[in-house]
Amino acid sequence: MERVFGLLSWTLSRVLWLSGLSERGAARQPRIMEEKALEVYDLIRTIRDPEKPNTLEELEVVTESCVEVQEINEEDYLVIIRFTPTVPHCSLATLIGLCLRVKLQRCLPFKHKICLFWIFRFNEIIHWKSTFQKELTQQKKTSTSR
Repeated sequence: MERVFGLLSWTLSRVLWLSGLSERGAARQPRIMEEKALEVYDLIRTIRDPEKPNTLEELEVVTESCVEVQEINEEDYLVIIRFTPTVPHCSLATLIGLCLRVKLQRCLPFKHKICLFWIFRFNEIIHWKSTFQKELTQQKKTSTSR
């Protein structure tokens, strides 16, 4: 999982560098802002899930470790959120992402750009795939027995 986050971080820094939002090299390294990350997390943890009566924090869709804020320049910040839907085939993950974006756009007191990443829990994907395969096999058996 750390390799995935490292690859995402490298890709994001490369995109920022190519777009001109960040200068490459030691003179302009993006600083991680932990206080601002906690401020962002406090805003998004109270968002309610569209299907359930729980908050995103209670469902572990967002955690403190999945929020990162980097300084782009003196005035602008890059807010990176990696959220994990409760199930891999979550049909409302885009709605959750939209809720996160709108909440941050309305409530953050500093200038920012938002990057949302939809991360899957690998074990749940394997479980979901094996369950799906079992159901498919069972359906084939019942259809051939008719």
